[in-house]
Amino acid sequence: MTEILFYHLQRQPLEAVLPTLVEKSIERGWRVAIEVPGPERLSALDDHLWTYRDESFLPHATDQVADCADERILLTSGSANLNKADVRFLVDGAVVGEDIESYQRIILMFDGNDDVALSRAREEWRKIRALGHEATYWQQDEMGRWAKKG
Repeated sequence: MTEILFYHLQRQPLEAVLPTLVEKSIERGWRVAIEVPGPERLSALDDHLWTYRDESFLPHATDQVADCADERILLTSGSANLNKADVRFLVDGAVVGEDIESYQRIILMFDGNDDVALSRAREEWRKIRALGHEATYWQQDEMGRWAKKG
């Protein structure tokens, strides 16, 4: 069964948290898809993953390149699983698609300081639960560690 995790960002922005979670996914041998709602955000995250740390980067491609199916990390603004990802990150309002069971893990990340993002995440939580799926909710503690809530 697919693990569905909701990550409530409050202490750090997406740009600080996402690369670390993607690195951990790659260490597990997983292929990764990162879904964003549109081309502007896709471009910004594409740039960020190449430069987020002076001594490191995450090799990846976007769904705009012809051979994107070969990539271990793929940025996309669509819902198709083009690179046969094991884990899918949904950011900036991207929503859970109908192919939930094709992933080992789905991670929905939302900005807890943004009322619209918070409302969308709550809607997705209700939708997931109504479809009969289990979901877990994660929030950072004062030390920046992720803790499962509820």
